[in-house]
Amino acid sequence: MKNTTDLIARILIAIMFYYEAFDSFLLFSQTKETMTKYGMTWNQDFILGSIIVFLILGATMVLIGYYSNIGAIFLLAYLIPSTIMFYSFWDVPEDVMRIQLINFMKNMAIIGGLLLLVINKPGKYSIKRLIYVMRLPG
Repeated sequence: MKNTTDLIARILIAIMFYYEAFDSFLLFSQTKETMTKYGMTWNQDFILGSIIVFLILGATMVLIGYYSNIGAIFLLAYLIPSTIMFYSFWDVPEDVMRIQLINFMKNMAIIGGLLLLVINKPGKYSIKRLIYVMRLPG
């Protein structure tokens, strides 16, 4: 049961970050406008392109269970700063504070899940384990 739950959790986490990368890619110019709104004006194309690559790479590593802890670190490197920047509930008017706080807390829960993934192995259903069982180099 634990291995199945680990796999389901990795799939759900990966789906979320794949969607984020896909959305950022499709709405590249709107995402750059949002970055400008939050004061991120330096080299936006490079930063956003790098973020999309990190999201896809991290989500893939988490999904297949190959160095999933490193993939989770990639995703954390994106999620922690973006949570603090975009959901700063302490710095918004009272009428939007509750929604910002809810989104902030949801992201904190995802950060907690990623931290668990960093310290735990991906489980039985992973490419890493398949390579080990088949005795392949890697």
